[in-house]
Amino acid sequence: MKILAIDTSCDETAAAVTEGTKVLSNIIWSQASLHAKFGGIYPSLAKRKHEERIDFVIEKALSSAFSKLLVPSAYSLVSKYIDVIAVTIGPGLAIALEVGIKKAKELAKKYNKPLVTVNHVEGHVLSVLAESKKTPSTNYHLLTTKSFPTLAFVASGGTTQLILAKEIGKYEIIAQTSDDALGEALDKAARMLGLGYPGGAILEKMAKEGNSNSYPLPIPMIGQENKFKFSYSGLKTAFYRLIEQTTKGKGLEKQQIYDLAASFQDKAFQHVERIIKKALKKYPVKEFWFGGGVSANIELRKRIRKICKENDILLRLPYSKKLCTDNAAMIGVSSYFKAERGEFAKDIEKVERIPRAKLN
Repeated sequence: MKILAIDTSCDETAAAVTEGTKVLSNIIWSQASLHAKFGGIYPSLAKRKHEERIDFVIEKALSSAFSKLLVPSAYSLVSKYIDVIAVTIGPGLAIALEVGIKKAKELAKKYNKPLVTVNHVEGHVLSVLAESKKTPSTNYHLLTTKSFPTLAFVASGGTTQLILAKEIGKYEIIAQTSDDALGEALDKAARMLGLGYPGGAILEKMAKEGNSNSYPLPIPMIGQENKFKFSYSGLKTAFYRLIEQTTKGKGLEKQQIYDLAASFQDKAFQHVERIIKKALKKYPVKEFWFGGGVSANIELRKRIRKICKENDILLRLPYSKKLCTDNAAMIGVSSYFKAERGEFAKDIEKVERIPRAKLN
């Protein structure tokens, strides 16, 4: 089953072709540099750029997946070689989502293909099951059916959720953020240090050169892990005050930036560690899945890997960092499982964006 998947949930225009859990192509056009001067996503700009690039990105995904075929146009491949069209319907930025949905509906109707709608968060959950087309098939999805229930941690953009996956398609959110998400907190900390936007990856680089014990910062909700809530507003406020006290009207020196970055990242990650440890005591599992943009952070990977090793749990991560950030390959993999269950859109015309879509 070959699937053409589309994702325009935020500021990446993405398209991919998948076959089962195999990723045949995964094309992403990022708008991050365009939004940097605004310090965040500028919605109308995001929509306009999606509209300008979506055909190019889809055609690139098709031609890359079927590079050995000589055809007059990439779109002509859809009729003969694509079995299903898939698209993200939420959560995400409303006017960005509608660009991908409009294009997916157009292609499904034009080429008479079934349409599968996908929750973006489920895409991140199942991104760990994606396989490179260069590796031998391992029937990855069949092997994992023996591993349920499993715990999945998704930290991406505005989402920070710890999810109990009872099986593929059946989820229970056991912990989520009550204010800022982890990714948002890292970006805001970077902005306070003058590192620009998006800043999470830059903050990570700065933190590698710093001493996390240099400055006193609170671990969020320490002693309240049994509430299963992520919260970063208090840490963010404390960090802002710390910077003010440290600068005293002057600029920060390089080492101060390194140490402040390391201190903030350390406390943010300790908060994650403490909740995960609490969850593992309540929900014994054999596997732990970690997806989303923050899953690319080496330090957090290291900490979660240590927890899994101590509890004899298998840790699954996306095979490529391109599968950590927003992408369409994970949407294709997710839609494959939905298609296997026969979960197609009953009325394509009624498919609409759901900006605050819940995972269930």
